[in-house]
This record gives sequence, structure tokens and C-alpha cells, in this order.
Amino acid sequence: MRILVTGGAGFVGTNLIKGLLEHGHEIVSIDNYSIGKKENHLGSVNYLDHNVINMDDFDGDYDLCYHLAGLSRIQPSFEFPQDTFSANTLGTQSVMEWSRKNKVKVVYSGSSSKHHNPQLSPYAMYKYLGEEICKMYKRVYNLKVEIVRFYNVYGPFEITDGNWAAVIGLWRNKVDKGLPITIVGDGEQRRDFTHIDDIVDGLIKIGFSDIQADDAWELGSGKNYSLNEVYAMFKSRFNVDCEHIADQNGNYRETLRENNIALEKLGWHPKDRLENYINNL
Repeated sequence: MRILVTGGAGFVGTNLIKGLLEHGHEIVSIDNYSIGKKENHLGSVNYLDHNVINMDDFDGDYDLCYHLAGLSRIQPSFEFPQDTFSANTLGTQSVMEWSRKNKVKVVYSGSSSKHHNPQLSPYAMYKYLGEEICKMYKRVYNLKVEIVRFYNVYGPFEITDGNWAAVIGLWRNKVDKGLPITIVGDGEQRRDFTHIDDIVDGLIKIGFSDIQADDAWELGSGKNYSLNEVYAMFKSRFNVDCEHIADQNGNYRETLRENNIALEKLGWHPKDRLENYINNL
């Protein structure tokens, strides 16, 4: 199959492409490298420097598209709402219209923020709107599009510094620099941490299946940890100190996989790998 991956030089995109290559598929990546890195390039993949907002003149000869491109963090979205809207909403509209014209199935990377008030942050709102655009195209144009909601993804190729790094990557960076780990708020907020290998397995199963979700596929481990519990794992592994900082806008108290349809319909079986991952860093 010939497969397009948007955001193919990013964290999830790189791991997905690695998995797709192992299955022998022809892969084209488009990425504007605002977050993706050229050092993530792999093997025979055709990497194109392209923005998903400009899909009108893009070759449409593909069997499947994984739409992963976007800005994927809550806190930076408060400072960059326009950029977040362009990447997460306008970009999704552009990909959907391209897919409609070229009759390409799309797997869209949604977010577990769907389960919280989307008005709490630009990120949550614009990912929510992205989902609604996908659902509209599915209903009005009978487009083959599947929404996949990620939870707190971690693993190889994760971002470890800058605005777009998530908690595990940020804490790895603190350890590397000999700095105390920063815990936002009281640390009792709980997160469903999901290893990237399970995310890739789920994405491939969804992309290559004819089974459709009524709403969306939920890719979470089904187990959550408080940040204090995760810090205890880092403390045990690295003997690192921590410091608490003030709570932040848009900081949810809990995330946990909301449905089991990927397990029931696709035979997807995620594993709780977090402590083992930290112990092997």
C-alpha cells in the first residue's frame, strides 16, 4: 500500500512509519518541521517539507492517510492560539477536503481532551473542532475517516525539551541536566500513560480494518497514575529531587481510557509498561 503520514517526522509519526515499513508499505511523509525533526528520518521514506494547510495541489494517489500533524500540547496553546487553530483545525479541514477529492481513507489523531470541557484551552477546543470536521465529512460525504484518541503517549523519539515536550520527556530532560523534577500543582492529577508501541499497534489495526467506530477509537492503557506516583518511579531509578509549582490552566484532574472497543473489535491489547520504561532509561 501507498500511505501518507502527515506529521511523519514527529514523535508518533516516526514510530508509526517505523512500524509501517516493517510491514513493507510505501510511505510518504509531509511535515513542516515546526516540531518534527529531520534526524527522525527513516530508510526509504519520501519526506516532503509541506504544510497540511496547503493540500490543494498535493498528489492524491494514496491508499490510506494517517493525519497526525498538529500542535499537541495544552499549555503552549494559551500563548499560540492562532498557530494552534491553524494546525489543528484548518489543517484538518484541508486534509479532509483533500481526502474527499481523492477518495483516501483517513485515520485522524484526536485527543482524550474530548472528554473535558473544550472551552478550557485553545488546544482542547481546536482538537474538538477537528473531530467535528471529521464526523461531518463522514456523514455528509460518506468519507472513510476514523478518529483515534490518544492519551499520554511516551516512548522512543518522544520530545524532551521545549514547549511541545510532554511530562515523561520533560522529566527525562531534567534528569539529564541534573535538575529537580518539576511537578505541577499537588501532583495528585492522574494520567493514562500509554506506550508508543501500543499506539502504533492500534493505529495499524484501525487503518487496515474495515470496522468503523460509531464515535472514536480510544487508545489508552486503561490504567492511570498520579504524577506523584510517576515521580516515585523516577526517584527510585535516578535518586532525583522534585519541586512543586503552581497549578496551570487546562490541567485536568484525571484521564483514563473511556471505552474498550479497540480491545473488543480489533483485538488490541495495550500493556502497562511505564515503570519498566523508566527503569530502563
